Amino acid sequence: MVAQFELPHRIKPVEHVTSRQNALVRRFREIAREGRLGEHILLDGEHLVEEALRSEVTLEVVVFDPASAQGALAKLATRCSATQARVITVPEALLAAISPVRTASEVVAIGRWRPPTVVEALEQAPQLVIFLDRVQDPGNVGAIIRAAEGCGATAVIAGPGTADPLGWKGLRGAMGSTFRLPVASAASLTLALGAARAAGVRLFAMVTRGGVPLAEADLAQPAGIILGGEGSGLSPETSASADERLTIPMKPPVESLNVAIAAALVLYEASRQRAHVAV
Repeated sequence: MVAQFELPHRIKPVEHVTSRQNALVRRFREIAREGRLGEHILLDGEHLVEEALRSEVTLEVVVFDPASAQGALAKLATRCSATQARVITVPEALLAAISPVRTASEVVAIGRWRPPTVVEALEQAPQLVIFLDRVQDPGNVGAIIRAAEGCGATAVIAGPGTADPLGWKGLRGAMGSTFRLPVASAASLTLALGAARAAGVRLFAMVTRGGVPLAEADLAQPAGIILGGEGSGLSPETSASADERLTIPMKPPVESLNVAIAAALVLYEASRQRAHVAV
C-alpha cells in the first residue's frame, strides 16, 4: 500500500509505504545484503544522509520514520524532498526490516556514487596514499578512510580481498569521508602499486618488526603506505615489492596494533612532517 501526506514546508508529496512486499523494500534489503549494487549504495543514519547531501551523491530514495520526518528530522526530510529523491515514510517495523543495522536508524537512503579510478586517485600531488591489502573488516576500512581525510592524505586505494569501501558498513565507518577523499578499488594491487611508482610515489610497506622506525622515515615526499589485513598482515610478495619497510616501535610484549590504529599513527606522522616542511 502507498499513501501520500505532506511535510511541513514540503517541496513535494511524501509517500507512505506499509507493505513488506513493496518492490522498494526488496531493493533496500538486496543492497543491504550485497553491500552495494554497482554505483548504488546504502546510506544508513542521519549523519551519512546529511554528508551525502553536502557532497555529490545522487540520492534516489530516502526512507524516514513518520514521526521523525515530521519532528526531529523534518528539516532533513524537506531538504531531501527538494532534490530529485523520492521521500518515503514507513512504519517502525518496516524501517527495521529496511535498515541494515540491528537497531534501526531513523533514516535510510539509496544513493548513486561513482568512485574514482586508481589513476584518478593518484592524480593529486604530492601524494600521500594508503593502500589496503586484504583488510577484511569494513569497520577498519571506514576508520582508515576517516583518518586519511583527517590527516590530509590524498587517496585510499583498496586492493582485492579488502572490504568494499562503498559497502554500507565501510561507509558508516568513514562517516562521509568517502565522498570527499578519493577512494578507489583496485582489481590488482600489484598494478596499482606500479601505477603509483610510475607517478613518482615511494612505497612503504608496514611490517611489525625489522623496518625503519616510523619517526625516521621520510613521509614528506610523495608516499604510498601499504597496510596488510588483520592477522595475516602483508603478503611477502607485496612487502618485498615496496621501496622501504616501515615499523611502528612497540614496547614488549605488544608486537602489533589494530590496522586502523596503525594507519592513524602513520598518517599523523606524515601530516606532522609535511606541515613542518611547509613551514
